[in-house]
Amino acid sequence: MPRAEPVELARRVWPTVPESALVLVPVGSTEQHGPHLPLHTDSTVAASVARATLSQLPGREGVLAPTIAYGASGEHAGFPGTLSIGHEALRAVLVETVRSLSLWAGRVVFVNGHGGNVASLDAACAQLRDEGHDVSWLGCDPPGGDAHAGRTETSVMLHLAPDDVRMSEAAPGDTRPLPELLPLLMAHGVRAVSPNGVLGDPAGATAEEGRALVEMMVSRAVRLVTADLADSRGRLADPSRTAARQGAGEA
Repeated sequence: MPRAEPVELARRVWPTVPESALVLVPVGSTEQHGPHLPLHTDSTVAASVARATLSQLPGREGVLAPTIAYGASGEHAGFPGTLSIGHEALRAVLVETVRSLSLWAGRVVFVNGHGGNVASLDAACAQLRDEGHDVSWLGCDPPGGDAHAGRTETSVMLHLAPDDVRMSEAAPGDTRPLPELLPLLMAHGVRAVSPNGVLGDPAGATAEEGRALVEMMVSRAVRLVTADLADSRGRLADPSRTAARQGAGEA
């Protein structure tokens, strides 16, 4: 049976913290999300998915760690409010977080809400796994989602934090596919591509759509954490896709 509520680490006193527990650590960012979404968008998504995932995991007690709210957001540096610590600093934070957790916890899974953090997560988890730590990570990536502050994220935030969404200010940005935009973003940053900071179009976003997207992200996260199939970089793989690839190779 699913558990009711996960252990929220920050609200506990130390004698009530379960040892050798599974710990989920949300990793987000503090960065611009257009003129209509709050700077905490990625952090809120990561924390919400992590909390709901723990509540649906059967078995041993799980712990929800405080969110790491500063990420690698250099591509958004042209916008006031963005606070980025960069790849190397984030990698160090991730490494030291797991080293500290390993003194009392069991398995650690990072739940990532910001695409810019991927390189740091890969590097940190690869190093930690080489050191013998049981650590992995997964992303909050709904299938078919747009790049940044478009309909996908706007719908999700209308569901998770509607009071912080300014739909009256929502406007489309650059709607080209991300693979086409990526070289420009890496070379010049988001502001050079989209002056309002949006990559996509928030038009049509609804809380109902956001609820469905969050449910999809949580369902996927539950599968990944339960299966615990990680590569050398600590990336958790979907067991159904792994089986499908193996079957195709055997055919």
